[in-house]
Amino acid sequence: MVMILLGEGFEESEAIVPANLLRRAGVEVSLVGLGGRQIAGGHGITVTADQSLEEAEQNLDLNNLEMLVLPGGLKGVDSIQRDPLALGLIQRAWEHGCWLAAICAAPTILAGLGILDRRKAVCYPGMEDRLGSAVYTGGRPIVVDGHLITGRAAGACFDFGLKLVEALRGAEAARRVRYAVYYRGEQF
Repeated sequence: MVMILLGEGFEESEAIVPANLLRRAGVEVSLVGLGGRQIAGGHGITVTADQSLEEAEQNLDLNNLEMLVLPGGLKGVDSIQRDPLALGLIQRAWEHGCWLAAICAAPTILAGLGILDRRKAVCYPGMEDRLGSAVYTGGRPIVVDGHLITGRAAGACFDFGLKLVEALRGAEAARRVRYAVYYRGEQF
């Protein structure tokens, strides 16, 4: 199962596009709202999460959690960084060996937890100084380092989502989803 954390002010496309692509690949996805189920995105689109973070924590089995995804959006990232429950979940998922994926401003959350230390990563251009000791790999829309996937920005959300599919279900599954949605963007 994949959890996508939605903090108030998240970048809508960076959450919804990957969720859609993962579900098309047959991956169970749960949108998890910080502070409730109705979460307003950074551009005024309110999304109904599948469960609140508190509900997700009550039912959490780390053995069933394959990946935790963090969309960007400055206010959404700030919401996650101010939530001890969310930060604890990220840390526990990482320590348990789950995939972590973050796009746009969200890799700064992983950097703040020390997870990106000396690992390759990408983020929203201009935020490189907030990646700590990560090895910034600019010019690429997606970077994979071990069980970490980082994406540049909203413009890379299809490549990001397809890379998540590939990580969890393989290159052939990602190719099928790419074909099904007729996506012909950058190759990952």
